[in-house]
Amino acid sequence: MKNFVEELRWRGLLHDIMPETEEYLLKNKTAGYIGFDPTADSLHIGSLVQIFILKHFQLAGHNPIALIGGATGMVGDPSGKSAERNLLDEATLAKNIAGVKAQLERFLDFDETADNKAELVNNYDWMKDISLIDFVRDTGKHITVNYMMAKDSVKKRLSSESSVGMSFTEFTYQLFQGYDFYHLYKEKNCMLQMGGSDQWGNITTGTELIRRKARGKAYAITVPLVTKADGTKFGKTEGGNVWLDAARTSPYKFYQYWLNASDIDAEKYIKIFTFLDKETIENLIEKHKEAPHVRLLQKTIGEEVTVMTHGKAAYENAIKASNILFGKSTADDLKTLDEQTFLDVFDGVPQATITEEDIANGLDIVDAFASKSNFLKSNGEVRRSLKENSISVNKEKVQEGFTITEKDLIANKYVLLQRGKKNYFLLKTI
Repeated sequence: MKNFVEELRWRGLLHDIMPETEEYLLKNKTAGYIGFDPTADSLHIGSLVQIFILKHFQLAGHNPIALIGGATGMVGDPSGKSAERNLLDEATLAKNIAGVKAQLERFLDFDETADNKAELVNNYDWMKDISLIDFVRDTGKHITVNYMMAKDSVKKRLSSESSVGMSFTEFTYQLFQGYDFYHLYKEKNCMLQMGGSDQWGNITTGTELIRRKARGKAYAITVPLVTKADGTKFGKTEGGNVWLDAARTSPYKFYQYWLNASDIDAEKYIKIFTFLDKETIENLIEKHKEAPHVRLLQKTIGEEVTVMTHGKAAYENAIKASNILFGKSTADDLKTLDEQTFLDVFDGVPQATITEEDIANGLDIVDAFASKSNFLKSNGEVRRSLKENSISVNKEKVQEGFTITEKDLIANKYVLLQRGKKNYFLLKTI
């Protein structure tokens, strides 16, 4: 067996570990699980840490289990929360679970023939048939209220200044999660639960339930919560979460998130969000320090994660989109972009609308820059700019007399106007 714990340790991914866990994993092939909360139909990049942990576990020769919290998603985990979340109905949960499952399958090997195949389970499958009476009699009696009250996630909520307090629903969450571990221990020979550092209390409730109810021994590992050097939250942008779903966050914006990481963060991320080996990473860090302006670390992380999440073609499209603003590109390059990526690249650029009839008749370049858009103040200013050779349509220089036609449309509806190197304007047909 490869040393899974040591792999986490050098990558900066080890926070808490139960005694004897490392020794057990070196001597025994086992199953280990991480839970994913199905609060949306897509995971975001904050979940990538947990996905990578499961993949490292699989690469070390063990069987990773991804647990989708179909049942616990109806309860809501209080860990790290200052207020109770909205509970989800079954239809929403089913949609969310399907989306999360599709994303996990991009990273983990679920091949039935593999000796250490990954497995996806939904705790709703075993929780739905347990009655309240059965649960409190067979499970609740093994964990005392004193034990549950001592957990940080509970103490913080109860001692907070908020008058809301904690509902019984949330209070029971650790029992539900503990029962998941017990169930997987009994049914799947699952000896290990992993999660973020805020999950230590919930995870150890599971090991305690296994000790008391099954007279068994189980293990626990948590990983640090990823933070950014500037104090802002990892995985967040001005537009909100960075999602793994291309429909929510385009591959271009996804790639840009990694490309824009600070040098300090990039040194940390290259270890966490790639599967490159230690020697390769150390060499990359040294090369980066010699020429930080090249952004070697950021580009490497961006490539590795974008290819894994969205595929090679989406990564190449993201590079092409990046070059449109910062490198040499042509009208043909622009026309290969899908509408969402094109709009992401030119996010915030002013727009004006024109009719299909304007385009069908051929839109004179002077009218396009002046009366139709007000991009430039007057026909005279447009003509002066044309003489200075500073006017472009779809990144290509044009002269007076040029007309914009249907063949110039990007994504069948846009035309990119440009004056100089950095002044852009979009015409949109309606």
